[in-house]
Amino acid sequence: MNKFWNWVRNSDESRTLYLNGTIAEESWFDDDVTPAMFKAELLAGEGDITVWINSPGGDCVAASQIYSMLMDYKGAVTVKIDGIAASAASVIAMAGTRVLMAPTALMMVHNPLTVAIGDSEEMQKAITMLDEVKESIINAYEIKTGLSRAKLSHLMDAETWLSAHKAVELGFADDLLFRDEQEESPPEPESFAFSRRAVRNQLLSKLPHTKTEQKQPAEPLYQRLNLLKF
Repeated sequence: MNKFWNWVRNSDESRTLYLNGTIAEESWFDDDVTPAMFKAELLAGEGDITVWINSPGGDCVAASQIYSMLMDYKGAVTVKIDGIAASAASVIAMAGTRVLMAPTALMMVHNPLTVAIGDSEEMQKAITMLDEVKESIINAYEIKTGLSRAKLSHLMDAETWLSAHKAVELGFADDLLFRDEQEESPPEPESFAFSRRAVRNQLLSKLPHTKTEQKQPAEPLYQRLNLLKF
């Protein structure tokens, strides 16, 4: 088993959890050992913890369980994002009592994806399943940000990349790392949210229309939950 987490006990007896890389190389679906190991290590100590995140995302089930364990933890959970918290990793970040981002860090939210094989009925089942998974992810974002479900859904549809300032503005994060709170803060630079879909549509609108348009192959859908990625 490739562990994607690492606990460090600090000199002041506080603990730091590092989540680096893909969240679970293999799915936690139907896995009793790995989640139990993570929970045992989480509960092996007491007091407040700091969670550093630098991850592109990964397994939806693993992210859900880690999020729930951190939300249920008795101490305060400070999440610090030093690189990227994308996809499933952004869900875990929502468990932070406080979420802090490096000025250079990024957060990304998008729709869950998977693959399905079968007839039209199986495809429809996969679509229904993905819709419900999306609703469950929105629950975590809604609790943290207070944004409407419609707004969050639009952000996910567009595969939105958030700078640190934009994440704070929208409520996904609480503040920036390394900010000297004793000094008066200078005016914040303009934040940005990059939407891949919006950029693509804008570029396509500038291209001359042709009589015959090539159809792009549909992205594959997965039905099996143990292949579900986010």
